[in-house]
Amino acid sequence: MKAFFWRRSLLLFFCCCALFWLPGLLAACAPSTLPATAATVSVTPTATPSGLLLAYHGHKLSVQGVAWSPDGKSIASASGDGTVQVWNAATGKLLYTHSSPSQFGFNAVAWSPDGTRLAAACADNTVQVWDAFTGAHPLTYRGHNAPVLSVAWSPDGKEIASAGSDNTVQIWDASTGATLLTYSGHSAAVNAVAWSPDGKEIASGSSDSTVQVWDTASGKTLLTYRGHSGNVYALAWSPDGREIASGAGYPDDSVQVWDVATGKTLLTYRGHNAEVYAVAWSPDGKSIASAGADSTAQVWDAATGQLHVSFQVVSIVFGVAWSPDSARIATANKNAIVDLWQVV
Repeated sequence: MKAFFWRRSLLLFFCCCALFWLPGLLAACAPSTLPATAATVSVTPTATPSGLLLAYHGHKLSVQGVAWSPDGKSIASASGDGTVQVWNAATGKLLYTHSSPSQFGFNAVAWSPDGTRLAAACADNTVQVWDAFTGAHPLTYRGHNAPVLSVAWSPDGKEIASAGSDNTVQIWDASTGATLLTYSGHSAAVNAVAWSPDGKEIASGSSDSTVQVWDTASGKTLLTYRGHSGNVYALAWSPDGREIASGAGYPDDSVQVWDVATGKTLLTYRGHNAEVYAVAWSPDGKSIASAGADSTAQVWDAATGQLHVSFQVVSIVFGVAWSPDSARIATANKNAIVDLWQVV
């Protein structure tokens, strides 16, 4: 009798679990490619007291990266659901969806300087490049042997730098996919990569707690910045190319601004109380936006570190991007949402 009681109790328990989890499992198994009418968007015509302008809900899983087009009209968002979605920055209307052929998630996305192409870093060890207008997919770069975590275009749009969990940064031809240079200066995963504004140098941030600045032609290391005590997850050059802002994780949890020529720390921003996953320098050079595991996006003075505004996001923030006019930022978060915020 006692054995029957326990069998019945276990049966009821597993039935309840099935009823609770089944809808989520079915949703997770649904195809990730969305038609243009499938995106759900909540829009307010003007900024609310919190600064929120628009919330884009087109993705099904965490949004890992976000990029604003050079003309300011479109936004590309990269997600763990295996899609990059390109949508109107004013209305939130989905323009098209680029889906990963392997169905692996995307970690980052970047527009070419002229706004005609997109490149996205994928967890299947590739970088995919496609036409920003037609969606045609002419190139897949396969030089890495581990997930690609970051991607950046050269200022002239001729080359792409990609960084990955294989501890390397690779520079390659954006038209042919031919590998031009492999940088192996880091001893752990390379989480962030960015070209200098003049295209002569690259900065790469790693889980080895360093940022390394190196020559794009020779691969020679010019400077190694060791100001952080945690994994370096994000970095951004100042528009004049003289300074770099880098963000790190525990136990650091800070953004540090430092001189590229000397490696001297100029400012340490400690507005966050958890890992900093995203850093972006405003195009006008005046402000820095940073975001991370404390579910905030903070905008502060690049010279003084004085906080301008802090936005409360619904979950962990993995990406942040400025509009070309330095008036708004976009944040990508773990809850599969991209938010647009009014800064000025």
